[in-house]
Amino acid sequence: MLERIGDLLGEAAGTGRIPGAVAAVGRGPDMLGRWVTGWADTTPGSARPMAEDTVFDLASLTKLVGTTTLVLTLTGMGCPGLDDPVTDYLPRFAACREGPVTIRHLLTHTSGLPASVEFFRYCSSREEVLDALCRTPLEAPPGAQVTYSDLGFIALGEVARVVTGEPLDAAVRRLVTGPLGLRATRFVPLDKTEAPLDAPAWPAGGVAATERREDGSPWTGIVHDENARASGGVAGHAGLFAPLADLVRFVQWWVSDAAAPAPAALRRLAESDQTPGLAGRRGLGWTRIGDRSDILGPAWPPPAVSHTGFTGTSLALEAASGVWVVMLTNAVHLGRDNRAIKALRRDVHAAVAAELLR
Repeated sequence: MLERIGDLLGEAAGTGRIPGAVAAVGRGPDMLGRWVTGWADTTPGSARPMAEDTVFDLASLTKLVGTTTLVLTLTGMGCPGLDDPVTDYLPRFAACREGPVTIRHLLTHTSGLPASVEFFRYCSSREEVLDALCRTPLEAPPGAQVTYSDLGFIALGEVARVVTGEPLDAAVRRLVTGPLGLRATRFVPLDKTEAPLDAPAWPAGGVAATERREDGSPWTGIVHDENARASGGVAGHAGLFAPLADLVRFVQWWVSDAAAPAPAALRRLAESDQTPGLAGRRGLGWTRIGDRSDILGPAWPPPAVSHTGFTGTSLALEAASGVWVVMLTNAVHLGRDNRAIKALRRDVHAAVAAELLR
């Protein structure tokens, strides 16, 4: 039944369009197919084949698995409210005060903040990044347009830190990954030399290599995103690492009716259209069909949602049917040209729709 998925992944790895991939497709609690292909690292002298338990730098999937889920969990507990002003929690964020920008604006990428700023060029700590973020002006009035923004999720991570009174990685562990049993999903805090403070005990498959440095060595087990590295490896927009099994567990929970950690009603709200009348199609954290970043296309029903990560990762699901897809690649190991991974995502999700959503 889903043989086409394996063919697509194997062909992409076999022809060198991606280094390797680990993927799974399922419906509700059931896994219907699982595939492993290609290489976790192609570096001469340290090449490793991909394994089912290889850990991936999730990149922007951190926004969804970590930050969005944490914020929805906290909202379900009473604070923050989705329409609370951001400056209730970050009072020195001047642009958010002038807006005013709300938690909902940040979750839907409608805050008016720019897509990204290269803080890493002049910041070397979380405190310096936060100070620069708080001085960053809006580019548009809040609610006026959808601009996918790393900055908005850096701010959300800081809001969560203020609400919980603990570092973001500790809050995600206590309220999200711990309760969901995501045992190998974690941030990797760094010291000033970009080395892990405590070397994580990763599964046997190790960590998939991402982009190569100038000396030819890849980033492996150290967050690829430069602003996250400048923040010490822990940020609301990037920094989580996880293997396939943990993300399968996450999407199985998301499409279920389980009440915790984030209430099911809030999860369904997160999938709904939060940007009517705007060019972008966004839920709370999620990308909806018709958005410029949509990887699903018209073969999936409109309630379906997805999210991607710059390193080559993605999640997709449709809660009504329970269908979900986890596709993890280390595409950025070959460079930043993302045309191949974009095409592969489209083909894989079209094949899933043809089999499971007819």
